[in-house]
Amino acid sequence: MGITNRQSGTNVHEVAEGIYRINTPVKFENGLEFSFNQYLIADDEPLLFHAGPRRLFALVREAVASVLPVESLRYVGFSHFEADECGSLNDWLAAAPQASPLCGRIGGLVSISDIADRAPRTLDDGEAISLGRHRVRWFDTPHLPHGWDAGLLAEESTHTLMCGDLFTQRGGAELPALTEADILGPSEAFRAQMDYFSHTKNTGDMLERLAATWPTTLACMHGSAWQGDGAALLRTLADELAAK
Repeated sequence: MGITNRQSGTNVHEVAEGIYRINTPVKFENGLEFSFNQYLIADDEPLLFHAGPRRLFALVREAVASVLPVESLRYVGFSHFEADECGSLNDWLAAAPQASPLCGRIGGLVSISDIADRAPRTLDDGEAISLGRHRVRWFDTPHLPHGWDAGLLAEESTHTLMCGDLFTQRGGAELPALTEADILGPSEAFRAQMDYFSHTKNTGDMLERLAATWPTTLACMHGSAWQGDGAALLRTLADELAAK
């Protein structure tokens, strides 16, 4: 694994057993360096979590193809309805004839059943499905960090939490694929500038539910994936948010 497109810098790295981070660094006109990540679970029924923006589809497809045949995808999952989560969803459905959108019940009801070219496989809060060697469980996280339809996936065999926009870090190609360094400080500094959390009163309870899955890998959508005591980090985030 490594760089799959030298022009864009799109790259692939295995961050947990059978789970691959697909990363594309970008630089915006204002000088902000950022990155977009998708996570591919290679298994009997492969799952791509975060479809990615529509304009990055060709790059991400090329990266997926370096791991497994694109047409073998069974699920294209995402946290909530937003361009970087599901902008290229219909492109993936066209490329993978057996794939279904995978999302929470609310997301399926209010958005995906209408905009997707194929009916979604919706998950209830706490529902799990087997991909083969891997098993993923859906957690409703309404308004955490934003979106009524938001939810996150926990992969149980590797203790990997697909944590979406939690712990978002700015930065591009210089960031490592997987780190044990502090990501809470950088992510809180970025959140202070952008304020993309909804500040729901239920944040603490939802973060505690996620912490109770005892993740050892946090698969962040923007920035490095992280390895360590994920439960402790999620609880520290809860304390930080409660103090705001």
